[in-house]
Amino acid sequence: MSTIIFPAPIFGPVHSRRLGVSLGLNLLPGNGKVCSFDCIYCECGYNKDFRTKSPLPSREEVSTALEAKLKDMKENGPAPDVLTFAGNGEPTIHPKFPKIIDDTIALRNQYFPEAKISILSNAAHINRPKVFEALRKVDNNILKLDTVNEDYIRLVDRPAGRYVLSEVIENMKAFRGECIIQTMFVKGTFNGIDVDNTTDEYVLPWINVVKEIAPRQVMIYTIDRETPDQFLRKATHEELDRILDLLNNEGIPTTASY
Repeated sequence: MSTIIFPAPIFGPVHSRRLGVSLGLNLLPGNGKVCSFDCIYCECGYNKDFRTKSPLPSREEVSTALEAKLKDMKENGPAPDVLTFAGNGEPTIHPKFPKIIDDTIALRNQYFPEAKISILSNAAHINRPKVFEALRKVDNNILKLDTVNEDYIRLVDRPAGRYVLSEVIENMKAFRGECIIQTMFVKGTFNGIDVDNTTDEYVLPWINVVKEIAPRQVMIYTIDRETPDQFLRKATHEELDRILDLLNNEGIPTTASY
């Protein structure tokens, strides 16, 4: 099992399959994983294997490190296409997340006003008003919805604490199109249970809900790096292309990363 733990609070820039030249912002510790999901396909590994008692980076630490990096990129390149909140877990759990978003917008506007701000979120905390409003401010509010089968989510995404899929979906609708749905398609087994969500059993109900959410875009993708569970497999090009065609036929702008 090979996993990736990202530095904090800034990492990269890296080349993202979906976003281009991406400067990463990791609001979690740089020596462990803190997440409200424990996805079996997560490139950072399982939560239990990377527990840490290190504090989260402070708002001031994030702002200072980000400004230093943006100054360097302004002088030496490359210019970022996007500033991406990602890293070792769920960024919206940081208690200063809304204020950090405000700081990041101000610094982006100062140094690279053409760059976008993206957030990769599992959407478990969009019921919190301050998180919801912060997400409305960014360019790319990217929310996870791997399926609309709650049993599958509990098996594969493994949310911690209270998670009610119907409430998450209603909160996604409340963005009124100002969001991007991100969905991971995988194959294989976990604990002997089939986790293939590329079949019509999963895809067709999911598309119906996506239509109700009416996002600005959908991003579908599959495994790109090693996963903590050895029995998972990539979805094929053909399987992703089929799903891509189904979404495009419904008039939903969609991209696929293979």
